[in-house]
Amino acid sequence: MASLLVVLIISGCAVYQYFKSTFVKAFATLIIAIIASIVAFGYFEILANVFVSRSANTRVPALVPWAQPLCFALLFILTFAMLQTLAMQLTRKPVDLGFLPERIGRVACGMFLGLTLSGLLLTFLVMAPLPNKYPYQRFDQGNADTEKPNKVLLNADGFVTGWFSIVSGGSFSGKKSFAALHPNFLDQVFLNRHSAADDVSIITSSQAINIPKKAAWPAPQGLKDSNGQPVPLKTGHNLTIVRVGIKKSALRDAGKFTLSQLRLICKPKGYTKDPLTGKGRNVYPIGYLKAADQIEVSSRIQIERDDFEKDAMEKEIDFVFRVPNDFEPVLVEFKLNNIAQIPRSAIVSADQAPPPALFIQASKK
Repeated sequence: MASLLVVLIISGCAVYQYFKSTFVKAFATLIIAIIASIVAFGYFEILANVFVSRSANTRVPALVPWAQPLCFALLFILTFAMLQTLAMQLTRKPVDLGFLPERIGRVACGMFLGLTLSGLLLTFLVMAPLPNKYPYQRFDQGNADTEKPNKVLLNADGFVTGWFSIVSGGSFSGKKSFAALHPNFLDQVFLNRHSAADDVSIITSSQAINIPKKAAWPAPQGLKDSNGQPVPLKTGHNLTIVRVGIKKSALRDAGKFTLSQLRLICKPKGYTKDPLTGKGRNVYPIGYLKAADQIEVSSRIQIERDDFEKDAMEKEIDFVFRVPNDFEPVLVEFKLNNIAQIPRSAIVSADQAPPPALFIQASKK
């Protein structure tokens, strides 16, 4: 259905521009759509956080998970409408470039406009709290292979998100690059709601994670899985432990989550620039430590208030990742709107690692 939607939008835009527009107007509309998409991608998180931070007092809590997609759509529509109105005023007098340039140019602009609009629409639907199969099944329900996502026709949504990742370069978010904060953005958003039940929030109303002073170190040798078998190694990767603290104050939204809602953003080792610039790489956990030499792999994690030590404000959990050899962790992201930086001083050697922060869910004790 998503591929059919892409075909219909591209065809509709091409036909409309051919019969109802001129090349100059069609080209102007395409440029306006691109500018509006830049504004939407650049600022939707900032605007959504304004509403999410006030979600505790909202009278319609069901709208909170829709904050990001609705803000994304609102920014695009408002920007597009204002610029298109201005363009119509400036192009009142028709400009005819000749038979072939007009016909070919209108169709070409219409097709690129359709590709852009269909990609933006799919991106909106991807961000929405919909079941896994909508707008299309990017990852298999049973086994989400993060390295082999399914794609829609012409990769329309990947086209618009990838293009903005190149364009952003920090220009629309201070010194923050979209490609650093959200590498493979579509994968992040799809996996954030992958296998999540109705009671698992995809967003939190406040900052829910914290990074301790010692946050990342090599995993111990001989690490075993929940069945007592050695954890399979992957060529070119090292097992790395990253400690993340889940805040007690955010337990309502953060107490239940899936492993795919937590991701580690890595950069090449020796990266001297700001970690929020350039391009990052997503790494997802394979489990968390339930014993000093054993991990637990669970599709869903639930933290209870009894899991917090007395007077503790956060519950620390050691997650295990397969990190590429030439990369190091720089950010931890949780659900849709939590980002915490890992300082270089927090990356320590194995002999400097703190005692393991073990976690066993109440249902498995």
